[in-house]
Amino acid sequence: MTHRRIRLVLLDLDGTLADTAPDLAAAANRMRIARGIAPLPLAVLRPYVSNGARGMIGRAFNVAPEDSRYAQLRQEFLQEYEAALCVESALFPGMDQTLRALEQCGIQWGIVTNKLARFTQPLVQALQLAQRAACVVSGDTTPFSKPHPAPLLHALAMTGVEAASSIYIGDDRRDIDAGRAAGTRTAVASYGYLGDEMSYDQWGADAVIESPLALLTLLGEDTLEISIK
Repeated sequence: MTHRRIRLVLLDLDGTLADTAPDLAAAANRMRIARGIAPLPLAVLRPYVSNGARGMIGRAFNVAPEDSRYAQLRQEFLQEYEAALCVESALFPGMDQTLRALEQCGIQWGIVTNKLARFTQPLVQALQLAQRAACVVSGDTTPFSKPHPAPLLHALAMTGVEAASSIYIGDDRRDIDAGRAAGTRTAVASYGYLGDEMSYDQWGADAVIESPLALLTLLGEDTLEISIK
């Protein structure tokens, strides 16, 4: 029996790699202010960030996708966000150190997000990660988005690494579902947004990391050695 070490770390973007909540919340609040509604505290909007425009519009305006007002609100929100998508957004504390440690160890890392490419690409550029990531897979890179495994399978194909030698880190249940469906190991970023649904300890992930730097400790543990018969 042999053991296969992790050779590729894939990360969700919003709430895992970077704290983008301030700019997403600001976009929603500009819309509220334009309508004469008081802005909501960041802490109120933050848990809904992982659900993108749907989550932000739902919380800021109590409007669901099936509502006739949703399409226009979504378009306006995306325009507001696109105009100022990296004002306060930044890597989570310790994330840059973690990525540099992975690079020094020869472990590839990449990004797999449901965020559309029109937002992902300029954000990744602004965070100065574009030249460092082994792959960047957006929500519209493949015909499917997470929890479908297609985006992760695309990332594996781009990097040439097998699923059994990879781990996907995310802060939403769909991330864990996608990773499991693609055959990768999975870990919950418990420092992320997490949403307001089922507790993350019920998502079925292989591990939980409480900070970006905790990933380095996790990668050194036997739990991430995959036994191959």
